[in-house]
Amino acid sequence: MGKREKRRGRHAGGVRTRRFVRSLPMLMIVGGVLFDALTPPQFTAIPLFTAAPLIAAPFFSLASTIRTGAAAMLAVLGLRLHHDTLAAVVSSIELLTVLTVSGLAVVINGVVRRSNEQLASARVIAETAMRAVLPTPSDRIGGLQVAARYEAAQSDEFVGGDLFSVTDSPHGVRLVVGDVRGKGLDAVAAVAVVIGAFREAAEQEETLEGVAQRLERALARESEHRGGLDAFEGFVTAALAEVPPGAGRVRIVNRGHPEPLLLHTDGALEVLGPSVPALPLGMDLGLWPDRVDEWDLPAGATLLLYTDGLSEARNGEGVFYDPAERLRGRIFPGPEELLSALTDDVRLHTGGESTDDMALLAVERPGEGQPDRRRTVKIVGLGGRGG
Repeated sequence: MGKREKRRGRHAGGVRTRRFVRSLPMLMIVGGVLFDALTPPQFTAIPLFTAAPLIAAPFFSLASTIRTGAAAMLAVLGLRLHHDTLAAVVSSIELLTVLTVSGLAVVINGVVRRSNEQLASARVIAETAMRAVLPTPSDRIGGLQVAARYEAAQSDEFVGGDLFSVTDSPHGVRLVVGDVRGKGLDAVAAVAVVIGAFREAAEQEETLEGVAQRLERALARESEHRGGLDAFEGFVTAALAEVPPGAGRVRIVNRGHPEPLLLHTDGALEVLGPSVPALPLGMDLGLWPDRVDEWDLPAGATLLLYTDGLSEARNGEGVFYDPAERLRGRIFPGPEELLSALTDDVRLHTGGESTDDMALLAVERPGEGQPDRRRTVKIVGLGGRGG
């Protein structure tokens, strides 16, 4: 069975489950009526009648929950009238039990609705904050063509801490792609700290190592202000890159981040791994001696930086997505086309069930006579389907 068929099967299974849940309260009431009508008087179906509004409470609207409770009450009342036992003490207890449970179901429904509203509000705030702090790079910076994309996970988690930024400094075009540990507003706050420090350091620091150390110090200050690492998100994996002006070279400092890829015009691909592995930023383990690695960046080549939401995306069998393997041998007209193809391919791999955010940044050194390209930065919200 292909991935598309599996995805359709999961969707159909989800639809059937939702339909069953919505019909379950009424099935309980109908089952209770049949049980009571077909069994001797000493047997009772009250557990079925009381279960109906309780099942409806977390899934139905307030009005539907009340209607379900009322239907259960009417069913018990009708059965007792039919058996001419309404005046019996047991019948009164049964009616009181269903009424009490129906009232409890209304209370549960209200609690669930308020919780859902608070969750939705927090999610909207987190997404709005992320849109505010996430930079939108120009499509052409320092003679390089740039495309960037942020896609939130297809899950119930809040927006996470993936980030990217590009700036044209006196020392060349400098880039960062990073991933803050954690989710929600705390992660967004950490993203703001890292991006703010990077923009300042990229203009002022002469070396890429100096930029990394400025980010380290900024995270340390923020941790102190918040009362330690537990109050802050703790650490940030990051890949910092620099393309010096007029040079066909790229320099990279990698602090515990997935290895960038370099795609050539003939389909060849290089994995730009660090010569010396390094710890993430903000680990609070003393000064880390950053080391810059350098590679050729020929005309037409594209540098791709990404977060682990890409490399740790899994399919239904638990197999991780391998961007190097999937991109090797493929040629793309430009960085935006590369990111579009990549995100589409990841969705096919995962069946649209990604569980982590994904930030992508592609930078191409254009060849001679290559025209400028226009592109947009896409931010896809939770549950969205970016193209």
